Amino acid sequence: MGWTRYSPEGFVYSAKLPGLITHDKKLSLNEGIEPDLDRFVQLMEPLVLSGKLGCILIQLPPKFAYRPQELESFFKILPKHVRFAVEFREKSWMRSETWSLLEKYRVVYTIVDEPLLPSEIHLTSDIAYFRWHGRGQRPWYDYRYSVQELDPWIPKVKDVAKKVGKVFGYFNNHYHGYAVENCLQVMQMLGNIDAKQADAKNRIERYLQSSAEPKSSTLESFVEPRNMSFESLIHYFVPSERLHRAEQIDNGELIIQEQDASRINALIRDYHIIIDVEAATISHDCADWERVMTTRKLCKHVAKLLLSLDREKATEILRKMYTEQDRWQFMLYTSE
Repeated sequence: MGWTRYSPEGFVYSAKLPGLITHDKKLSLNEGIEPDLDRFVQLMEPLVLSGKLGCILIQLPPKFAYRPQELESFFKILPKHVRFAVEFREKSWMRSETWSLLEKYRVVYTIVDEPLLPSEIHLTSDIAYFRWHGRGQRPWYDYRYSVQELDPWIPKVKDVAKKVGKVFGYFNNHYHGYAVENCLQVMQMLGNIDAKQADAKNRIERYLQSSAEPKSSTLESFVEPRNMSFESLIHYFVPSERLHRAEQIDNGELIIQEQDASRINALIRDYHIIIDVEAATISHDCADWERVMTTRKLCKHVAKLLLSLDREKATEILRKMYTEQDRWQFMLYTSE
């Protein structure tokens, strides 16, 4: 397994349980989740055997309200040789009965910093699990913590570390890369940073600072988004050479399977593309997309789809992407 071979000695991963189990089937045994769980845990076995699996996160859906019997039924089928943490996203779980249930099955309560739940400390196992999601707006997890906001967490983490055997802490990652900076800042504030990590932190801070500095003006800076043409918008998201390659794709290779006012589902060369305007997401699965999506640009396949749409519809989508760039998420397509 590449994860074990190419990671340094002592490196530990945590994984998140697939949304098929937590969100689609909502932990229901009646939905046949046991084989799904067994398959996922089997995939994690190389990490378990190498000592590189720290914990598997069970993140519940936002509307999964207090239903302790269902949660306990799920806990009963969890393998004993793997550690699990659960992240609630609904306030009805914040009660003593919940902590007792987690303690019974040695499941870790996930301590969070986010708008949905209070940032309470509850220790239900011999490890602790922190998730700093952010405090932003639309979406709130697109966030860069200041040092002043992180500082109150340091004594809390230190206190927790005295009471458990191991502490895991994660920042919600996104395309700006703020999670890396904030993680290294916390490590420095805790006194756990080495020279190589400190150098990385300094380089990241310099890069983000330079990115925030004013850049030279472009034509788009002087044009109202509602007045920007399709050509200006498509060139903003697709470099000229890549756009040329998109234009060379044969029309017969593109199949639009579904299209309505807010959603387009298409196949192109056996690759999937889903544009959900209402959810502000683009999902795709070609190799080039995996490389360019972090730069907020489009690959040739997505460009070909936009070129093939009704021009007014395509322009509307691109304008929304341009004016709401912090809201739109570029994601890898996964089959349901």
